[in-house]
Amino acid sequence: MADAVSVCDEAIERDEPILIGVVNAAKLVGMRQDAVLRRSVEEADLVVADGMAVVWASRLLGSPLPERVAGIELFEALLGLAKQRQLSVYLLGARPEVLEQLRKRLEEIYPGAQIVGSRDGYFREEEAEEVARSIAAARPDLLFVGMPSPRKEIFLERFGTQMGARVSHGVGGSFDVLAGHTRRAPESWQRLGLEWLFRLLQEPRRMWRRYLVTNMIFIALVVKEIFRKSALGSALRP
Repeated sequence: MADAVSVCDEAIERDEPILIGVVNAAKLVGMRQDAVLRRSVEEADLVVADGMAVVWASRLLGSPLPERVAGIELFEALLGLAKQRQLSVYLLGARPEVLEQLRKRLEEIYPGAQIVGSRDGYFREEEAEEVARSIAAARPDLLFVGMPSPRKEIFLERFGTQMGARVSHGVGGSFDVLAGHTRRAPESWQRLGLEWLFRLLQEPRRMWRRYLVTNMIFIALVVKEIFRKSALGSALRP
């Protein structure tokens, strides 16, 4: 987390745009089926492991990541940086009532952060360019996009350069959590890698396929890679 925030801070200091990519098990499975989603993540300047499953897989496969960097926690850390340095912030996503509540809460918690604009995420495809132009006109240091995958990744890939934010971060459902409309899993569930189960229990009809199906595919992919590495090691052994 400290490294991720430091990279963003340096990008702001140098006035060089940086796009943050966030991956979990579901997104990694989706990247195998969606070329646009895959390209948007691969072209990100900084990619962090949002899910514990990704961290555990990295350890099993011999390329251990130092820790999980949850998208919502990085969102909060960057808001803290905005408060400290009085950076400008633009919020894109969620429903209008959630967005309004989020703005009020952020103004209370991060008074130094300058919220220079916001827009709900319920705009039509033909309105996307106009939304991007309004963000560019606001000239934010930090752009947070609270829309689901792959929509947020596609939007950031398509308009990232045009919008000109120095740090762009797709935060998914974090707006709803910080606004107080949905609950995040307790820390004990997070440590056990069960945050997905907590969310599934909250929204079973909407989330069952994403988590149950994609988690099984992800496990199968990891097992396949373990056997592939084992077979390769045996072939190279004298």
